[in-house]
Amino acid sequence: MWMPPFIWILHFMHLAGGQDGTRRSSSVGRHCSAGCATCSVPNGCLSCKPRLFFHLELDGMRQRGTCVSSCPRGHYGMRSPHISTCARCKDDCSSCFSENFCTHCHPGHFLFRGKCEKGCPDGLTANTVLRECTECPVDCEMCVRSVCARCRADVYLLDGQCHLTCPAGFEPGLQLMQCIPRVLDGSPEK
Repeated sequence: MWMPPFIWILHFMHLAGGQDGTRRSSSVGRHCSAGCATCSVPNGCLSCKPRLFFHLELDGMRQRGTCVSSCPRGHYGMRSPHISTCARCKDDCSSCFSENFCTHCHPGHFLFRGKCEKGCPDGLTANTVLRECTECPVDCEMCVRSVCARCRADVYLLDGQCHLTCPAGFEPGLQLMQCIPRVLDGSPEK
């Protein structure tokens, strides 16, 4: 298993038994944050208590170790017998479950089978609101459970489907871009 070199250095400092200002959290609690098993004043946590993840945070130009119960957005937890760490998601994922399974994508990418893609395969629509590939009717901009909730700008919505022109008995409602029942002499057309 690959670990960033800084994590290995911190791990070996812990095994060396307190060199370079290292303290056990039980003996010097005011220098260590709650989840640290060992820490140093300049570097923060060096190792974590059981079941916590080691995470490096930026502190100005420096990195400081912290111990967290769950990894922050954009990271996923990697457990091992020696040290559990937070690893960064791939660049196109805004959050992920593991190294190879995205759960949310950055703008411009769409989630499809755990991967963030620039476009969707044939038969699926790129949902820009959810940032995922969905089964949507043609001309639909946003679907909810495969039913169209909003059509693209130049078409009209009626009963979960998009229409270039409204069918007989309906007229375009320009404000919401929906087909609305046609009104003749104050009552809807039947």
